Amino acid sequence: MGQRPLRRGLFASGLRGFTLIELLVAIGLMALMAALSWRGLDGMTRAQTQMRQHADDVLALQAGLAQWGADLDALAPQPNTPSLDWDGRALRILRRGTATPGEGLRVVAWTRRNMEGGGQWLRWQSPPLTTRDELQSAWQTAAQWAQNPGAEDRQREVRVAALDQWQIFYFRGDAWSNPLSSEGAATAGQTAGASAIPDGIRLVLTLSAGQAISGTLTRDWVLPTVGGGK
Repeated sequence: MGQRPLRRGLFASGLRGFTLIELLVAIGLMALMAALSWRGLDGMTRAQTQMRQHADDVLALQAGLAQWGADLDALAPQPNTPSLDWDGRALRILRRGTATPGEGLRVVAWTRRNMEGGGQWLRWQSPPLTTRDELQSAWQTAAQWAQNPGAEDRQREVRVAALDQWQIFYFRGDAWSNPLSSEGAATAGQTAGASAIPDGIRLVLTLSAGQAISGTLTRDWVLPTVGGGK
């Protein structure tokens, strides 16, 4: 028997390749999909970064406000020695040390300073103080730090939050008033000790825009020995 002739074109359809136009279209689609995927990932990364930054801002502000209250709660009035002072630029506080027993006293100061194109709310703290001379020196250093800090003083400061402006009010005589006014000042005959400490202190912060929390924030502190109703 003779062999059957092979059919021409057998499996020809299975060997057909892509044309140049088809390859270009496929490459273009893949490039478009890669670009869209990259934009999506980039957007997610930026959103996560912003959320992380906002969370950090909130935590830093919460920690700062908690420290503010803790500093005032630890006020340590001393005879013939100022323990609280607001000069319009900085609030200085003489407080007890709480890190270790018998640590001594510390001078703490809070201020706002223009830094890197914006205002910053800052806190400064002295090392433990054990003598009156050390206390007086630290009290003066705190005032100088708020006005014109040196390199050594800057090492002891902590940034708390971006701040446009801030205000302090004292509660005396059943009313809030500016500490620098006659109504906010201590009454005649009061010494620089416990009697000069107001019944309450109001902190008003104007937080800079672009943070997790911006606008005006008010925090009131009440002297622990003052009864309710104030």
